[in-house]
Amino acid sequence: MGNGVLSRLTGALRSGAGQGLDLARDIGVHTAQTIRALSSLGAMRGVVVEATWLALHAVLYPLGTVAQDLRPDGPYGHYRTDDLPPQQRGLVVAAMEAAGTPIVLIHGVADNRSAFALLGGALRRRGFGVVHALNYGWLTALTGDIRRAAELLGTHIERICEQTGSERVHIVGHSLGGLVARYYVQRLGGDARVRTLVTLGTPHQGTLAAYLLPTRLAGQLRPGSPLLTELAGPAPGCRTRFVVVWSEMDQVVIPQRNARLVHPDLVIEEHRLPDTGHLSLAVDARARHVVVTTLARLEDDESPTGLLPHPRQPGEPPAHRPSARVHHPH
Repeated sequence: MGNGVLSRLTGALRSGAGQGLDLARDIGVHTAQTIRALSSLGAMRGVVVEATWLALHAVLYPLGTVAQDLRPDGPYGHYRTDDLPPQQRGLVVAAMEAAGTPIVLIHGVADNRSAFALLGGALRRRGFGVVHALNYGWLTALTGDIRRAAELLGTHIERICEQTGSERVHIVGHSLGGLVARYYVQRLGGDARVRTLVTLGTPHQGTLAAYLLPTRLAGQLRPGSPLLTELAGPAPGCRTRFVVVWSEMDQVVIPQRNARLVHPDLVIEEHRLPDTGHLSLAVDARARHVVVTTLARLEDDESPTGLLPHPRQPGEPPAHRPSARVHHPH
């Protein structure tokens, strides 16, 4: 019996050592890729934008701690469009259902709704009537749980639908916000409410950076965690369209390819940016363009046919259905 215990202990130590070596190798590869990426002019621009937005965000952060009031009518409490700017009027006239679908913005860990100061304004200028940013608290990093946050999100979505009279909503989630929304959609029946989920720099396959914190939330964000394994499970008939925006220069999702969403049961449209930092994904002009134009073409939601196959990584199983368009903005 003693030999059996010793054998299991030895096996566990070997397994732990192997995982440690794999982790060290992944970090080394990521570091080398980052150094090479930073040598380009585009990457230098990305660094400047990231630093500038970080400074501006620090100024806006205190304002973002105040919860945003939901304005169900938006600018469309009547049927006249005379007073609307041309761009807003165009969306209301050409795609009234798209303009009237509420958009819910969900920030990342230790952040608040100020992360969407530019994106929210861009959506309103485009003509969307209800753009509502949620706050779920900076303590999430220490005490948070993705499953519980997804339940609370579901309650909030129901309240928004009740107050606006809308059957469905769009969600834009930055970083952790995208993963919370994805859990709600896939595991809590949220696909009945969420028409489109756009994720910006979301660690769909986990991030090695999560090993830096010993919290429950960090454990859920580690590659191969039980929560991520749960999300990788079957999701037949999911009605939500996924639009995934990720960057090759993301310094929080490590390795960066883990921000890609690969799932055989989901309809996925992917946009890769080469030179945008993690925080900047919420303000990058190209990412904003993706979000605004995607949510304006509501009619595409009902017809996933014609999408190009999602490119597979070596060793990934083939998709069971056409699942993704992949765009590589320059």
